[in-house]
Amino acid sequence: MRRALQFDRLDDCVAECRSLLRTGYLQNGNWTLAQICRHLRLTIEANLRGYPAWMTVLGFPLRPVLRRWMLPRLLAGDSPSGVKTAGMFVPDSALNDADEVDALSRCVEQFLAHSGDLHAHPGFGRMTHEEFGRFHAAHAAHHLSFLAVAEPRSA
Repeated sequence: MRRALQFDRLDDCVAECRSLLRTGYLQNGNWTLAQICRHLRLTIEANLRGYPAWMTVLGFPLRPVLRRWMLPRLLAGDSPSGVKTAGMFVPDSALNDADEVDALSRCVEQFLAHSGDLHAHPGFGRMTHEEFGRFHAAHAAHHLSFLAVAEPRSA
């Protein structure tokens, strides 16, 4: 069962990841905390460094539809589940939660400190730094909503 989760800022997702590390979590989807953190980091890094050309070419024809219909759903916390992602964004299964939370934290810091241009999203196009921040925060909330806080053990 997914939990309702929304982040006002991108760095709120890092705080949530650190909290899940402390409390433990129950996995209600396909990915562990480490896998989610790796996926989020890879997508933020692509925004900073660039997406492969093939993604931009394939995404371009669908961009108006995705930007008009899917982006508002994602930003409102109503992102559909089960949408396949490009293989380059699918994380390995043998990852360490703490290491990946730390790597995501460093990546988010880099994103927040970035003052240059950001690369257009293949499906949603160009956005301002603030818009991309909201996009990445909503994306993080979507994935982290599949992890439930572990119930405390009774003594």
